[in-house]
Amino acid sequence: MSGQAIVVGGGIGGLAAAVALHRIGWQAVVLERAAELGEIGAGMSQAPNAMRCLDTLGVGGQARAIGVPTYSAGNLRLPGGRHLQRARAGDPTPLLAFHRADLHRLLLEAVPAGWVRTGAEVTGLHQGGDQVTVTWTGGEATADLLIGADGIRSSVRRLLWPDAPPPRYLGRTAWLGVAPADGPPGSVTMGPGAYFLIHPLSRDRAYWAYVTTCPRPGVRHDDEKAALLDQVRDWHDPIPALIAATPDGAVIRVDIHDLDPLPTYVHGRAVLLGDAAHAMSPDRGQGAGQSLEDAVVLAAALSAEPAVEAALRRYDAERRPRTQATARGARADGRRTTSPAVHRWLTTTVRLVPPALWRKGLTPDGNATWRWRPPHLPAP
Repeated sequence: MSGQAIVVGGGIGGLAAAVALHRIGWQAVVLERAAELGEIGAGMSQAPNAMRCLDTLGVGGQARAIGVPTYSAGNLRLPGGRHLQRARAGDPTPLLAFHRADLHRLLLEAVPAGWVRTGAEVTGLHQGGDQVTVTWTGGEATADLLIGADGIRSSVRRLLWPDAPPPRYLGRTAWLGVAPADGPPGSVTMGPGAYFLIHPLSRDRAYWAYVTTCPRPGVRHDDEKAALLDQVRDWHDPIPALIAATPDGAVIRVDIHDLDPLPTYVHGRAVLLGDAAHAMSPDRGQGAGQSLEDAVVLAAALSAEPAVEAALRRYDAERRPRTQATARGARADGRRTTSPAVHRWLTTTVRLVPPALWRKGLTPDGNATWRWRPPHLPAP
């Protein structure tokens, strides 16, 4: 089956969907609200399940060329510098770290020329018969399928799922940044009520993130960088140095939200993908990875089923249980890692795990999330 799709959202999930559609012989237009296409944010890591999706999309080799292996899951530390677990030379590194903009650019280059339209904010949707019509600032189009990949505050979800609850604040906030650095191996430092993540990036940079509790969203400081330095001034090197080396004004502050589970990701010939369907906290590093999985599974269903409706039922049945379970797990992980009481128990428990057993869990098939393998996409 081939057809025409409208993809709302030009982030990683929307571009991955466009690449996947192209690989199965579909045509698409990608509507991006922003005037210029780009990916906000700082860094990210991709686990083996996500990397297999990039392979299926035909860009895995290029992704590995720009990604940097990170030992963050193997180097667990306390604020004073003590290691709870320590990576060794030769240990598996199932995670690759990327600047979000680099991975976004790679996917954009794989989308056929002319498919992406910027400055296109969706203003209306109409479904009738076997088609869906989308209007946006400056245009209108009709297609066989609408894919809502427009993020946690999705216009498509709001228009077609008007009773769905809004994003839920999880009681945590994060500071993010990218600083010049000489190849840190990657680590997670676990403090009482907070943690600090470091990933190495290409071109002698490092991504860092500090996550802690906050009673309400929207709390801000005149100088976020200085406020953060006050909180981690006594933490081990290179944490204060990375923050200090981040350019003034380049420290990003975000409040962490997720979505309550939807009863379905499908509404007629419209389907939700990525954060629009199942936005989750970052604590399992699976937000973008699950979006990549969505894109591949949706394309595989469209190529295998005789009708769009059947393909969307298949997609919903395959993706909703996995993505919603991953979101629940990420939410629970976030509560544990930022709870002072749980922190005391967790740090003791981690210290008692034999290093060999810990390393076994960090292999590419070390957990059920990472073991997932994408379906094959046939050539058009």
